[in-house]
Amino acid sequence: MSRYLVTGATGFLGAHLVRVLVEAGHEVVAFARKSPADGVLASNGVAFRSAPSLVTFRKGDILDAASVKDAAAGCDGVFHCAGKVSRDPADAELLQKVHVQGTKTVLSACKEAGVKRAVVASTSGTVAIGDDPDHIASESDETPIGIVNHFPYYRSKLFAERAALEMNSADFEVISVNPTILLGPGDRDGSSTGDVRQFLEKKIPAIPGGGLSYVDVRDAAEAMWLAMQKGVAGERYLVGACNVTMAEFFARLERVSGVRGPVFPMPRMPNVARAGATILERAMGKIGLQLPVDPVSLEMSQYFWYLDANKAETVLGWSSRDPMTTLQDTVDDLRLRGVVWPTESV
Repeated sequence: MSRYLVTGATGFLGAHLVRVLVEAGHEVVAFARKSPADGVLASNGVAFRSAPSLVTFRKGDILDAASVKDAAAGCDGVFHCAGKVSRDPADAELLQKVHVQGTKTVLSACKEAGVKRAVVASTSGTVAIGDDPDHIASESDETPIGIVNHFPYYRSKLFAERAALEMNSADFEVISVNPTILLGPGDRDGSSTGDVRQFLEKKIPAIPGGGLSYVDVRDAAEAMWLAMQKGVAGERYLVGACNVTMAEFFARLERVSGVRGPVFPMPRMPNVARAGATILERAMGKIGLQLPVDPVSLEMSQYFWYLDANKAETVLGWSSRDPMTTLQDTVDDLRLRGVVWPTESV
């Protein structure tokens, strides 16, 4: 039995990871700003009751080095999952603070506490994004910094990842796991499954011209755990289940949900998508209407977020479940929790 610190333990990925660790028989120090519900670390719908005595909840902030160091005392490893998901350009400064400074604070405090190994949850968006639908990104690709700079969230995650890997050393090993879009049950904050909710509510007016990758959050949690066991220090591992065009993604959602998706294709114009959407958003706002999709999301959907997860599969022994099962479980969970009204449309 080992003891692990998990930051962001009540978040979408963090809560699933805590469940994975507990089911493997390990002690967990669950570190988060929010208290768990009902005495069980079940935030985001991840209710696990197997050996709850293995979990110790510690309330704190990743920017507070003292509280992190105190929570890390006696831990064999740390999983850094805490962060903020936002597409709002106004959050740029906050994202930089939470991700970059927060990562530096957590890892430095854990090293001072005697922790020897860290697995950091990054994102595939630090490398796997581009204009070419035929290019499948790998860990060795150069970061398309010109595109990444458009999006404050991914820019902050890139610099956080770099800061984390720079701290890798013989006495403090750091590994990065880079999952793509996380789907599956239990996203209570709606930080990752918002696009699926938008689809179910029929708020997406047309089919964007880009493509995406997605992975089940439960499989991403397994990847984090495998990285702690088998990951090579100083390396990063892309994690994704499939690469699909936006048209195919909507077609899959239509099959599992019964909700008719958008019909008309959207011209693929990454360089003007945000500007055009911003103008339309302002015009609609003047007459009291709201644009169904925010300008940043519209721009993001014009790119291709394709990745190759072969390194995680080969080195870590990781595998993903059927991506259609992930979509079905995501839709079922959103409906079960009343996030969307469980109606069907033909």
